[in-house]
Amino acid sequence: MAIISRIASSSPSLRYDAAPLNFHLRKTSLSNNLTFSSNDSVKRIVASGGRRVIVAASPPTEDAVVATHPLTKQDLIDYLASGCKTKDKWRIGTEHEKFGFELGSLRPMKYEQISDLLNGIAERFDWDKVMEGDKIIGLKQGKQSISLEPGGQFELSGAPLETLHQTCAEVNSHLYQVKAVAEEMGIGFLGIGFQPKWELKDIPMMPKGRYEIMKKYMPKVGSLGLDMMFRTCTVQVNLDFSSEADMIRKFRAGLALQPIATALFANSPFTDGKPNGFVSMRSHIWTDTDKNRTGMLPFVFDDSFGFEQYVDYALDVPMYFVYRKKKYIDCTGMTFRDFLAGKLPCIPGELPTLNDWENHLTTIFPEVRLKRYLEMRGADGGPWRRLCALPAFWVGILYDEISLQSVLDLTEDWTLEERQMLRNKVTVTGLRTPFRDGLLKHVAEEVLKLAKDGLERRGFKESGFLNAVAEVVRTGVTPAERLLELYNGKWEQSVDHVFEELLY
Repeated sequence: MAIISRIASSSPSLRYDAAPLNFHLRKTSLSNNLTFSSNDSVKRIVASGGRRVIVAASPPTEDAVVATHPLTKQDLIDYLASGCKTKDKWRIGTEHEKFGFELGSLRPMKYEQISDLLNGIAERFDWDKVMEGDKIIGLKQGKQSISLEPGGQFELSGAPLETLHQTCAEVNSHLYQVKAVAEEMGIGFLGIGFQPKWELKDIPMMPKGRYEIMKKYMPKVGSLGLDMMFRTCTVQVNLDFSSEADMIRKFRAGLALQPIATALFANSPFTDGKPNGFVSMRSHIWTDTDKNRTGMLPFVFDDSFGFEQYVDYALDVPMYFVYRKKKYIDCTGMTFRDFLAGKLPCIPGELPTLNDWENHLTTIFPEVRLKRYLEMRGADGGPWRRLCALPAFWVGILYDEISLQSVLDLTEDWTLEERQMLRNKVTVTGLRTPFRDGLLKHVAEEVLKLAKDGLERRGFKESGFLNAVAEVVRTGVTPAERLLELYNGKWEQSVDHVFEELLY
């Protein structure tokens, strides 16, 4: 822990945080003389013209907003561009979710148990508590945070770290702390992509205002949004870029390869106690959650793509909420473009702050997401070895120039239709998905080699972290298919055994 904390605290890198309203702004000067700066209590943007916007630190806290000049679209573009950083400052941020359950009954943890767990971790391991009203909803320690997804999925948002060794050490430290407290409570944690046993009605909802709004809205825009909220777990990695051009290349490579990552980490073959027909039910669920804010983003491959085009996309993605006076205000179906013009019916005449913009960006869920860094979002949750393998896969490809260019060359002639086909079919057939003259497995073999070579060129002896997926690529058999073999074999078609098999 001391090593991790010391590295994280000395790093000027951006903060990767699952608490969706949190952001730390690295000091950087932009084209319109805006300067982003940060301190512990408030975030300020001061322009040469004397205008000032003050945005509250990590909500849910009171939003201290003073705006003497309305935000412009250019400010929103510059906000994304302010994530650019030189290669020596690139970091790795890993986030992973897991299901807590009662060891005796296998039932999901109730909020009261989660509250006791969070308080126990805070007191024993010196974390700061994050509250919403009088309810504990998360923890913070340095640049790490623990947060709750809607159904109580327990998420670690790791600090921005330099090497995969540090990332894996952070994962192990987190699991040690959580287990030290949870085991005394009779609680275990399951590493899987979709709740294998319990129905929606069995899952408790966490006391977070934003989730009330989302719960009401989801059934209006898709049939599987509530399953996404309450019954899925993912692992993702957040990575930096040096320039707009670098962001574009990494975004395109990430989108093209996301179906391969989905297949490599596919780990959600059960629903309501029986096989569901998918290897990644979690990934399938995103195809009918809300088409306005999900998917493979074809416009990223347009010649005109850049920060401005992503802002234009995000401006028209329907909003969920605005946070004011310690309350979430329902703004579902309205757009940030209207908000910029002061035309939001839910708060008529009010104008947005950069904190509102950051909040809105966290409510967009494509397969790769742009904030002030890029998020790779295609993988199912899984056991701890695969929690280290996912960042290894993406770092080896996206942080090495040779491997990145090789991936762009490999995928350059893939059509929009082919990318979409892969995204849809890997949820069922994994690496056995037919692609051109062969199987996706054959592409995955080439891509995994590029990831391994990229890691070796980094010089940190990190390529061993790919061992957890090397066997998947070699055999073409996904983790989900291994679970199905067990289910139909020695488990005698009882899904209960998965709680032991994938127990952290």
